[in-house]
Amino acid sequence: MQRRNFVRFLGNATLAWPFAARAQQKAPKSAPASGPGPVMNALSNYMASARARELPEEVAEQAKYHLIDTFAAMISGSELPPGQAALRYVREHGGKGVTTVVASTLTAAPLDAALANGVMAHADETDDSHNESRSHPGCAVVPAALALGEEYGIDGTSLLRAVTLGYDIGPRVIMAMGGAAFSYESSLATHSIAGTFGAAAAAASAAGLDARQMRWALDYTAQQSSGFIAWRRDSDHIEKAFVFAGMTSRNGVTAALLVKSGWNGVDDVFSGADNFFAAYAPKAQPDRLIEKLGERYEITQTDIKKWTVGSPIQAPLDAIEAIRGKRPFEADQVRRVNVRLAPSVATVVDNRDIPDICLQHMMAVMLLDKTVSFHAAHDKSRMQDASVLRQRAKVSLVRDEELAKLLPVRVAVVEIELNDGTRLSERITAVRGTPRNPMARAEVIAKAGDLITPVLGREASSRLIETTFAIESVTDVRNLRRLLQHA
Repeated sequence: MQRRNFVRFLGNATLAWPFAARAQQKAPKSAPASGPGPVMNALSNYMASARARELPEEVAEQAKYHLIDTFAAMISGSELPPGQAALRYVREHGGKGVTTVVASTLTAAPLDAALANGVMAHADETDDSHNESRSHPGCAVVPAALALGEEYGIDGTSLLRAVTLGYDIGPRVIMAMGGAAFSYESSLATHSIAGTFGAAAAAASAAGLDARQMRWALDYTAQQSSGFIAWRRDSDHIEKAFVFAGMTSRNGVTAALLVKSGWNGVDDVFSGADNFFAAYAPKAQPDRLIEKLGERYEITQTDIKKWTVGSPIQAPLDAIEAIRGKRPFEADQVRRVNVRLAPSVATVVDNRDIPDICLQHMMAVMLLDKTVSFHAAHDKSRMQDASVLRQRAKVSLVRDEELAKLLPVRVAVVEIELNDGTRLSERITAVRGTPRNPMARAEVIAKAGDLITPVLGREASSRLIETTFAIESVTDVRNLRRLLQHA
């Protein structure tokens, strides 16, 4: 019996040997362990020291502009459909925790608060944008920094530095991938990728991660980076708000919390076998991650919108305002309006279903109202108004290949012909609110007040604005709750 068993075993082993050998040949070899490369070392060290690094005075001032601008976007967005959807989610599923949910009386766990506040921050087109990376940093970065700032009780200075770091990291990831050119060639959502990395950097700074933990946080961030431009088919802006801000802020907070709780990860997700860039952008230039890091602060390169509409519509509205400043006219005096934009830019705003990202509709409103208020930009019913439709019929969007050569700078040309044959035109090369034509502090405050006051009241609006501009005096960011929420 023993001899038969041994022979059977030997026969089975002999039959199995070729299959085992082939399986061994096909099995992938484990990648050898390696430390972080020079780019990752420089990046993670910079990130870890950001919380203790003093910001240049002019950078701190700009950071305050973007902080209050994003707070205002959250608060005004709370009353729009995406914001209402976010609040409904928290009430039904996420209301467990002590982190602030803005413009409400709700609190939630950090992940749910980051999600809800992010969706509110991009509930419309009020929030800031970074042109070269084709991203909206503030709506992802600020909710993430606030959530973990409250979780760990950081002070106002640390919050400001965490936010500034988020702007430095998120856009640089997209710039390394190819910047605006990458966004025009890919179906991936640059707004989502930049937002996720920016939120993670801000959250990780608020959580006080060291350099190695920063590397692991970036690893978990890379694994969560997602999103593609199917959001353009979203007619209610809810999915767009999730892709740009809610998901990104939540994912960034997730990465920071996992590592803070003791998880480890890959030491360099940006280099080595199967790295992030190899998967997403094989032509990437990873060195751009640390290009002028600590010298050029991306928060100073980020636009604050004068008009509460999509970025490609900013320049055409500026143009009509400039034309009217030189030669006043009424809407009924206009025979036709031609708006020239680069083709890829024009596609984003051409006859969209949402008022604040529909160029033709916003131009019609501008002709009639001589300005574009927050209310007008979000009044969907007005898209069917007969007087608006009469003006909209006059507007033609021209895809101009010559303007494409100037990208990522978005240049717009508006040509107006009046009924008497007069021809008026304006070329906008530096939109108001961009780094080349920045808004002054008073303009930023006025915009914030217009957005916050209808929701929280004039007194609360003034106190929030004043506190944000004196954020260094805030000893615990949890004290911001009474200013960000309904009484």
